[in-house]
Amino acid sequence: MGSLRTIIFIGTNKSGSSREAIKAAERLGYFTVLFTKNEKQIQQRKEYTDVHEMVFVDTGSYFQMKNEINKLKHKGYEIHTIASFLDSTVHIASLLCDEFCKNYSSSRAIKIMENKEETRSFLENYSYTPKFFIIKPGESIDAVSKKVAFPVIIKFPKSTGSKDVIYAANKEDLKRETINLQVKNPGEVMIVEEYIEGKQYLVEVIVHNNNVMIAGIIEQDIIRGRRFIIMGYGVLVDVPIYLKAGIERVLNSIISKFNIKNGVLHLELRSTGNGLKLIEINPRISGGAMNNMIMAAYGFSLVEETLKLFLGETPSVEPREKKHVYTQYVIVTKKGILEKVTGRGRAQKSTGVVEVYIKPKKGTKLTPPLSLGHRYAYVIATGSNKEEAKRNAKKAAGEITFHLKEERE
Repeated sequence: MGSLRTIIFIGTNKSGSSREAIKAAERLGYFTVLFTKNEKQIQQRKEYTDVHEMVFVDTGSYFQMKNEINKLKHKGYEIHTIASFLDSTVHIASLLCDEFCKNYSSSRAIKIMENKEETRSFLENYSYTPKFFIIKPGESIDAVSKKVAFPVIIKFPKSTGSKDVIYAANKEDLKRETINLQVKNPGEVMIVEEYIEGKQYLVEVIVHNNNVMIAGIIEQDIIRGRRFIIMGYGVLVDVPIYLKAGIERVLNSIISKFNIKNGVLHLELRSTGNGLKLIEINPRISGGAMNNMIMAAYGFSLVEETLKLFLGETPSVEPREKKHVYTQYVIVTKKGILEKVTGRGRAQKSTGVVEVYIKPKKGTKLTPPLSLGHRYAYVIATGSNKEEAKRNAKKAAGEITFHLKEERE
């Protein structure tokens, strides 16, 4: 047997960008190894045909994973790269890559980006950074509430997927919410920052040999309930010149400040009267439907191009086609146990529909959204323009119904 050209993935979700990346690695002709600490994935091994070898290991432990990698090398596997497409393991994957392969990204930049407090402080003096204050564990909120202009946002530096990102309209809200958060995570720092009004855009980026490539600019539709939940994504095919120029300015400034020669990231920006404001940066492609959305709009796989970057090849995000694409997510408005889902077939047959994805299985407990993980289905649709794509996606998503039975207390 020749040496196996191998890519190791640290963690994956069952669907979405992280899983698409494993499928892309298989398409590129690599042997795929998944390190997972998720017992359910071990039990559902048969459902992961694109994973050639699954290893049960604590993906938070550098030492344990290092041992497993040495075992694979001992068996003759040739490790070409070690990657993660999940928030919690991007940095540790990069550190392992530093040790075992040639790493084409910067572990230092990833580490700062993973922490919202470090990112804010690192970019503090730039006009696109919102005003913010750091509250240390046990510190009184009173001093800060005198300095801020309301409304504000409160969040933890490590929160992901809109978990623990809370809106406070006034002093009372701020006091109540920070006390709740401090009880929940007593040793954690909190960030209080100005609330930015304006349209929100997500920008997917690959940097290759200092060449900054924008893979997609996506307009986000957000509902503000108890949390900020992104319900819709419209891929912008014709980006207004002023917007593109503004995004490029912020992006180039961030990339040079972080000194990123090669890497993948996405930014969330809000457009305001005073230019663009940076909501957050993440050192990976967005999860969920993002890869399939970009595929439907532009005809290339962003995870595949990302893997090429990690493997030392030249990625390309040149559109192979241009279609107006909109993705609509589906949530529930009350709690309950899922009995059945109806309307999938009707949604699939609706005009312009590219993909219908329904996440939960029968018997799952569903809840109104407190994080992006509580979105239970999505529909990706195309149209002849932005508005039509959105109408098509919303109409199809409207066909999907989650039938819940109330939980007995």
